[in-house]
Amino acid sequence: MNPYRLSPQQMAFFNTFGYLAFPGLLADRIERIIAEFEILWAAQGGGHHGQAHDGKRRSCIAPCVDRSVYLSTMLDDPRLEGIAISILGENFNYMGSDGNLYAGDTGWHSDGWHREITHIKMAFYLDPVARNTGCLRVIPGSHRIGDKFADSLQAEVFNAEASWTIDDGDVPCVALETRPGDVVLFNHNLKHSAFGGSARRRMFTMNCCQRYPERLLPELREYLTGAARFWVDRAYGEAMINTASPQRMVHLEQNLANDGHLKALADKARAEMLEPSRG
Repeated sequence: MNPYRLSPQQMAFFNTFGYLAFPGLLADRIERIIAEFEILWAAQGGGHHGQAHDGKRRSCIAPCVDRSVYLSTMLDDPRLEGIAISILGENFNYMGSDGNLYAGDTGWHSDGWHREITHIKMAFYLDPVARNTGCLRVIPGSHRIGDKFADSLQAEVFNAEASWTIDDGDVPCVALETRPGDVVLFNHNLKHSAFGGSARRRMFTMNCCQRYPERLLPELREYLTGAARFWVDRAYGEAMINTASPQRMVHLEQNLANDGHLKALADKARAEMLEPSRG
C-alpha cells in the first residue's frame, strides 16, 4: 500500500475547491528534473518543432516526460503516485504530459469539462513564479459541474469585460505562487489562468484520470484523439513504455488498449498542419 496518501482534510479541500499545492514536494529531485527538461528542449532545437523559442508564442513538446527515461520515473515516484491514487483510485490512468516554454498571458479556461470521470493535472514550474509573473491562478470551486456558481462561470468567465466590466487579470482568484520543487495540481474542470511573467517560463505537466468503465470507452478514445494535433502516434512515448515496470503499466494499459486510431489521425494532421499544435 502506498504510504503517501492524502489526508481526509486534503481530500475535502480538493473536492470543495478543486486544487491542492505541495510546497517543496520534489525539492530532492528538482535539479535533475530541470537538467532533463533542458536536454529535451536542446534535442528539439531549443523551441517548437525544431525552431528556436522566440519569446512571442508558447513552445510545446508533447509528449514531454515520456521522451526521457528519468522523467518517466516521476510516474513511479511514490509521492506523486500516492496523490493520484488518493484522488483517482489504485488503477488510475496516466493521460500524458506536455512541456512548455510560455510567453505572454493565458486567459481563463478549463482543460476539460468532464461530468463523470475525474481528471487532474499536476503542474511543475521550473522557475519561481508569483501572482504577476506567470504563476497559476485558480478560481476555487469552479470545477463543480451542476453547481450554480461553477455553471455561471462556465458561461461568463471567457469574457470578463462583457460579463463584469473588469479585465481578465482582475477576476477574483487564488494565485498559487511556486518555486522549483513545488507541485500544484487541479481538477481539469477548474477555471485557471496565468498573467505576466517572462517570455521563457518553463513548466511541464502530468495528467491522470480515473479508470474509464467499459460503457465510457468511446469517450476515452475521443479524448485520446486530442493528441493527434501534436502529431503523436501513440498514447505514450517510447521511453515511458519501454522502461515500464508492472506497477507503472497498470497506469498505462487502458490507454494502450484504446489508442489504435491515433496514428491515422496524427498522419492526417501532419498532412494538414504546418507544425504540431502549440497547446
